[in-house]
Amino acid sequence: MKAWVGEWGARGVLGLVWLLHWLPLGVQAAIGSGLGRLLYALAGSRRRIAARNLALCLPELDERARTALLREHFRWLGRSLVEHGLLWFASATRLKRLIHVEGDIDLANRSPRPVMWLAPHFIGLEQAGIATRLWLDRDAVSIYQKQSNAVMDRAMYRGRARFGHALLFSRHESSRPVIKAIRRGCPFFNLPDMDFGLKDSAFVPFFGVPAATLLAPARMARSLGMVVQPVVATMLPGGQGYRIRFLPAWEDFPGALDDLEATARINRWLEGEVRRNPAQYLWVHKRFKTRPEGEPGLY
Repeated sequence: MKAWVGEWGARGVLGLVWLLHWLPLGVQAAIGSGLGRLLYALAGSRRRIAARNLALCLPELDERARTALLREHFRWLGRSLVEHGLLWFASATRLKRLIHVEGDIDLANRSPRPVMWLAPHFIGLEQAGIATRLWLDRDAVSIYQKQSNAVMDRAMYRGRARFGHALLFSRHESSRPVIKAIRRGCPFFNLPDMDFGLKDSAFVPFFGVPAATLLAPARMARSLGMVVQPVVATMLPGGQGYRIRFLPAWEDFPGALDDLEATARINRWLEGEVRRNPAQYLWVHKRFKTRPEGEPGLY
């Protein structure tokens, strides 16, 4: 019974975002902001997680400033949920009008070495992934987190793969197909900033707090001779669309740095980007869930 309710609930959500995607983006933005205000009031556990993350990462802000930032974050979060309909159902022509690409997106087409796009979890991350498929001439590979709801998992997979040029593999599968695709020259869309436990990770400071951080970006860049190019997504106000910045590649990465030092460099870079746009970083994720042995939990 629970699975049946979950399936039909997911179908209802998908039907709603399909209907909303026909509206002008400015109208969707207003609806999404309203949803975010509602989520702030009702989603107590996620609100507390985000508030804790803000207190840990931005202690220089007083409580009033952090609360204002938290409220703004939930408004952007609500927008991102509503506007998934655009990403999953809108035409390529419409999306190209709304997604504004800055920087050298064509690097992956020209580079003699495979390119790793280093794409942290800002709320517009999905738009960055869509951009790589709309503007590039070759297959790109990425890893995705399989959803527990089968209907939503299929919708997410189809939405991310519908323009072609996308090779998607579950995080729970073997990494061999990913490595094989990279060696064939496919760019790799890599998300470096989530807590997946201690497997293949190390505790690396993030805003001064030890955070279980994947060592894979540094290891893959070294072993596969990859060029690392950061990619940062920003949702713009109202109906203005989305800005995707393809930043200059780190030609010297990891260079002489060991895996731990190279991963620390990634986190320091990410801290700077978060400070540029703190309201749109994904604070509702338990970034500090895994703790060093003997250290109490932070949530």
